[in-house]
Amino acid sequence: MPSAAGPLSGLLVADFSRILAGPYATMLLADLGADVVKVESPGGDDTRSWVPPTRDDVSTYYLSVNRNKRSIALDLKDPDDLGLARELAGRADVMIENFRPGGLAKYGLDYDTVAAANERVVYASITGFGSGEGAHLPGYDLMVQAISGLMSLTGSPDGPPYRAGVSVFDVMTGMHALIGILAALNERHASGLGQHIEVNLLSSALSGLVNQAGAYVTGGVVPHRMGNAHPSLFPYEPLPTADGEMIVIAGNDRQFAVLTEVLGAPELAGDPRFRTVGDRTANRADLRPILEDLLRERTRAEWFDLLIGAGLPAGPINTVREGVEFAAGLGLEPVVQVGEGDAAIPLVRNPIGFSRSRVRYDLPPPAPGQDGRELREWLRNEKHQEGSR
Repeated sequence: MPSAAGPLSGLLVADFSRILAGPYATMLLADLGADVVKVESPGGDDTRSWVPPTRDDVSTYYLSVNRNKRSIALDLKDPDDLGLARELAGRADVMIENFRPGGLAKYGLDYDTVAAANERVVYASITGFGSGEGAHLPGYDLMVQAISGLMSLTGSPDGPPYRAGVSVFDVMTGMHALIGILAALNERHASGLGQHIEVNLLSSALSGLVNQAGAYVTGGVVPHRMGNAHPSLFPYEPLPTADGEMIVIAGNDRQFAVLTEVLGAPELAGDPRFRTVGDRTANRADLRPILEDLLRERTRAEWFDLLIGAGLPAGPINTVREGVEFAAGLGLEPVVQVGEGDAAIPLVRNPIGFSRSRVRYDLPPPAPGQDGRELREWLRNEKHQEGSR
């Protein structure tokens, strides 16, 4: 049976972040049992106003990354509110923020000041371009998609560069922050001390470009837009069938041999032009029309069943709705109800599964300052003792 408490139960997280990277990281912490207190300005998280789409007049952007949190609105320019913010930071196991570098120093909420009063705090700072020479640059995912080179790789070879359909580097940086936080919490068991973690969108982007960044850094090759084609594999892209395109993949020589059997053309595997991965990549212009002619003999659904039945990777090009429905059909239960009764809303399931521990879906994303009265009373009156939270 799953444990009643999540694996991070007992941790207090002071969340001074907003938009996406930080809130995504803190939502994952909250899902795993941490008590996350979302500190918002009186105007609220910017994403509350990022519409459409909405659910019950609330931005789905905001709802997608803020469940399982409690919200308090604090004006850091107000001395009383600032005192409460400092008290929260002094009690926290983890503090996470994405202000401009140095932006919290004037409030006494920078790492050095917070750590002087709370030496066990794991303090995570998320920036766009680091705290050094890039500190003056605003951190927006679209900027980083452009500056990192991702957009130069996305789109048709003869068309304009495109952004990815989601803020990939915000999400990636949030996960990198989470990894750093968990590593620092583990190290704290030995040292008894917290530490400062810094992650930035550009470094996460370059790390996330993996083989494409490696092509330049390691091989001296500058990658370029290839549409849906892979620079090192073929087939590894959409190909046409009798009723539309589907993804067809042969990632190694064995898979290509199986593919040719399924397509009814086993002789292709022995063709000197197509014997190895390198051969097929170099001669893709010769191989593509052959595969296209063969695939046009059946529909996407027919080929999907045949290719998957043979153990080959392949798939339809779904809409988001179809993707969610496909996951549901596999029993992955991608949608969960967060909260209880009329207040419950459907959100995407946390992707982590535990054999014993519990992932929680207790609290719907909070309204602005929803828990302010309770949290203000707690911060003002509760004696701060180890384990009091």
